Amino acid sequence: MDLRTTYLGLTLKNPLVPSASPLSRSLDTAKQLEDAGAAALVMYSLFEEELQHDQEVMDDYLHNQALGHAEATSFLPLHDSMRSRQASYLEQLQRLKQALEIPVIASLNGVTPGGWVEHGKALQQAGADALELNVYYIAGDMTVSGAEVERRYIDLLHELRQHVSLPIAMKLSPQFSSIANLVGHLERVGAAGVSLFNRFYQPDIDIDSLRVMPQLRLSSPAESLLAMRWIAMLHGRVKLSLAATGGIHDHTGALKMLLAGADVVHLCSTLLLHGPQRLTQILRDMEAWLEESPYESVEQLKGVLSQRHAGDASAYARANYLQLLNSYLPGMDT
Repeated sequence: MDLRTTYLGLTLKNPLVPSASPLSRSLDTAKQLEDAGAAALVMYSLFEEELQHDQEVMDDYLHNQALGHAEATSFLPLHDSMRSRQASYLEQLQRLKQALEIPVIASLNGVTPGGWVEHGKALQQAGADALELNVYYIAGDMTVSGAEVERRYIDLLHELRQHVSLPIAMKLSPQFSSIANLVGHLERVGAAGVSLFNRFYQPDIDIDSLRVMPQLRLSSPAESLLAMRWIAMLHGRVKLSLAATGGIHDHTGALKMLLAGADVVHLCSTLLLHGPQRLTQILRDMEAWLEESPYESVEQLKGVLSQRHAGDASAYARANYLQLLNSYLPGMDT
């Protein structure tokens, strides 16, 4: 069974790719993921806010040093703890490239064009095979229009594209008024792929302490359906790579994404819950299903049930919503 697929111009041995998570912070764990069958690895994200904080700390440190003795201003030793997160990230990227045979994709998480050109160039020089641009922006300003929000993504990609030759994947949220239009625009600007969809972690309220608390909840399989729908609607209408992310926990979820038209399936929560060996099980179950199917390769499988190829194209549209509501009877979900 030929499991090979192409993603961001890279030929991968199969479509299973661990997405950005703490798992890539450890060389041992990264190696376990590769041994378990991972076809590529997306590194944990380098956050814009962390880099800004590092710069502020450094500026404050240098300013305070300058207020000391004049003869000491030219000798400013840096403590090990003051090494920048970018330096640590670049070192980890280089270690991963040396230890692994699979492609390593760096991940940038931010909202402003600012220093991303500098960071993108540094990651390219450090040996990244591709970049995933994770634009985590909450549009809470009532004066900012939807078009302006989209423009942030487009401008950020355009600026980075002028200075970085690596393939770039844009990780998008589902909170756009016209996802298909935005994806088409990103493709024209130079995106090599899109990852659907980013999960915005939501804060919670503690009613006892009356405080807003951070809340981390891992994904559930039900969350994958939104990405599956949009991948099915985009397949065949764009030429860039399509990655499915969020809610894929087993081979069934992975196969659904491929049938919809995904080129790769990103795994995270299921690996955090069950460890790298979970990837091996998903891969084996996929192979077993494919052996019983009429398809001889993943390439043949991809997009078979996309909107363009499905027998009933309306299944991905509003008609499906109407049919479900009209057919629902009390007690059906019990």
